[in-house]
Formats: sequence, C-alpha cells, structure tokens
Amino acid sequence: MSVEARFDWGEFTERYWDRQPVLYKSVRPIPFEEGEVFQAALRATHAPDPYPIPSHTQFAVGRFQQTTPGGRLPRASDGTFEGYGRRLAATDADVRSDGYALIVHAFHGFHAGQWERERSFFAGLWERVGLPTTGAITTLFHGTYEHTPVGVHKDRFATFLFAVQGRKRMRFWTHRPWTHGATTVLDYEPYLAESFTAEVEPGDLLYWPAGHYHVGETVGESMATSVNVGVPREDHRAAYDLDDLLVEHDTHSLMDPDAGLARLPAVPAPLSVPDPATAGLPLVFEQVLHAFGTYTDASRMRDRATVQSLRAWTAGGLRPAPRPEEPRALRDDTVVRALAPILWGETAQARVCAVNGHATTTALSAAHVTRLLRLLDGPGTSVRDLLGPLTDEARAEDGMGGEEALPATREGARRLLETLESFRGVGRSGHRRRSR
Repeated sequence: MSVEARFDWGEFTERYWDRQPVLYKSVRPIPFEEGEVFQAALRATHAPDPYPIPSHTQFAVGRFQQTTPGGRLPRASDGTFEGYGRRLAATDADVRSDGYALIVHAFHGFHAGQWERERSFFAGLWERVGLPTTGAITTLFHGTYEHTPVGVHKDRFATFLFAVQGRKRMRFWTHRPWTHGATTVLDYEPYLAESFTAEVEPGDLLYWPAGHYHVGETVGESMATSVNVGVPREDHRAAYDLDDLLVEHDTHSLMDPDAGLARLPAVPAPLSVPDPATAGLPLVFEQVLHAFGTYTDASRMRDRATVQSLRAWTAGGLRPAPRPEEPRALRDDTVVRALAPILWGETAQARVCAVNGHATTTALSAAHVTRLLRLLDGPGTSVRDLLGPLTDEARAEDGMGGEEALPATREGARRLLETLESFRGVGRSGHRRRSR
C-alpha cells in the first residue's frame, strides 16, 4: 500500500487512477467537515413517516438490517456523532453488545455547502479523466460495526474514502479470495492471509480502484465516520447513460437505488386480458405504451436531452444536487450577481437556464438570455438594469415558450432571477462568489 504526504490530481491520475490503492495523509482542503456531515445525516434520516427507515438509508445492528427506526437514527439533541453513539450505547443493549452501522446513500444531496466543496474538490479529477456521465455516488458510513454489514464485496466504482471521525481500517484483496459463486462473504477469516489493510484517521483520503474486493472494519471498539465517493468504472452499460439522459428523474429516484425498478407500472396478478374484439387494452398496457411513447417522440427527446445535459454539467458530476431554496422576492433596486456558472441552451419552444444541477425554462429570446447572463457575470447589477428593455407584455418574437416556461415579460424575467437565486446560482450584493 502506497502512502503519500502530498495530494495532487496530476500525480494521482498518472500513478494510481485505475491502477492501485493509495493513502493520502492529512489532505487539505477536505470537502467534508464533521459538524456538517452530522447535520447532513440529520436531514437525510429525517422522514415525514416515522415508521419505515428512509429508502436511501440503511441501519444495521450487528449483521441484521433494521426495517424500522426504533429511535436509533440521529437526533438533533445528540449534537455530534459522539453524542449519537453515546445515546445508543446507553439505551440499546443490542447496539451495545453487537455494534451498529448507519449508511446513507446519495449523501451529497443533503447539505449545500458540503456539496459545493465536494464538487470543487473533484473538478480537478474530471478535468483529467472526464465527467462521469451517470454521476458519482456519495455514501456515509458511520458506526461501531465489526465490519461492513454486506461483508467482503467488489463495486463497479473506483472509491475515494474521506475519514471524518474516529479510526477505520479497510481490508483489500486484489482478486476474489473465494472460489464459490457468492458475490459477498460475511465470514472472511479464512482469507485474511491474502489481504492487505490501510488504516485511516480524520483528514486522510484513501483511494482504491474498482477491481479490488474490500471490507470496512472498525479499529477496536471505537466509533468511526467516513464519506465514500464512488466513480463508475466497471460494468458500465450504455443503457445507464440513455436512462440518465432521457428519463425524467426526480430527487427520489436519484436517491433510491431501487427506484428505477418501479418506473414502469406494476402488472397486477393475475392479469386479465379482455377480448380485443370487444374491449380496449388493459390499463397497464396503455400506461406502458404511453411511457415508451416518450422515447419515440424525437422533439420531446431532444428537449429532454438538452435539459438533462445542462443539469448534469452544472452539477459537476454530483447528482442529486441539494434541493432548491424557497424563492424570495427581488426588488428593482436589489443588486445581484452570479455565484456559480449559469449555462443555457434551447429547446423547441424555450430557453433553458441551469446552475448547480437545477434547470428552469423561460420564453425570453436568446438575445435577452445572453444579455441577462452577461450582466450577472459582472461584479453586480441591479434587478432594474437586468430587466432593462423588457415590458409587462410578451413580444411576438420571443414566442410563448410552452406551458412550463416563465413568460417573456418583465415579471417573468424577475421570476427567472428569483428561481436562479433559489438554485443558489445568483446572490445578492455581499454574497461570496463560488469558484469557477
């Protein structure tokens, strides 16, 4: 196992990317701060329904996955991961004896500041190896578990592990250590001699390629917290790219790894097929045909590809992006500017503006959009000057823009600015500009 004291993307891609694991000590700046990671964990595990565990969250006691929270998920009153662990140990005998594991998928979507730093950190990698078309995944691992609940396994992702709190050991095999057909193994003691390990502590960054079998272990009985970022490298299929580009994903489908299985309507059992001479198609068939119909409409597909591409580029490889904020009213004398790069494109009927992984459509002409974004890219411009020559009535040359597009009027352009601000892409005077 190589150990490096200085982190540099150029040296990393030349020596380690897709080749071998490496441990970097005390990486700065690191995109994950313990306090923010805990706040993100609170948001991620809070659900409107108190009974089931959120679909993007796993909680295990020992080797057993739990299906209901039972008071075992983080609370604001815990304050920190240490406080959370102390509460569980004091109130739960099973946790105290067998340890626990909290795992949260799509973790970068739960804290805007953390997401921005993560995106900025990985921009250096994307410049060298290309933006992952289906996006990187971010996963929180926290607990006192003996080893990762799934056991020894191999992912199709190259993984960057950021150590946040406590000490953790990762154990690796360069090839599958067992000969039988199982994809994962919980009892891996017979294969220890063929493995090698790396121990991480807060501030460390550990990388391993997709081809390595691995398992995470705690050091002694200590609590550990880490955030893993996975970049798809193996077993990639063109269908993943097409699905990501052409299917209208909502935040839930991007966070839930099983949501894709339920996009087409379920077939009732038993399915009763009527006589086609006397009745129409069953409802489920009509729904499926409607879903497939969107793929055969070339105009709709071009429009969707434009929107999804802009979302992907502005998200910087990390989707889902944090949810937008509630829009706030902008007065004429408010001075605003762009805080992050705003990209735009055109659909058949409208212009699309995207920033930070979110997109909105407007009926404003290309000339008006270009002018607006040029002024926003300066040191600061009043809303009055940004709205400029627009009136309260749409002009014929701007077009209608479709049902969902903001109108090509003065108030429509104001709403566009308010929407971009809710995406955290526009800020009022005094707000810090994001790095480009």
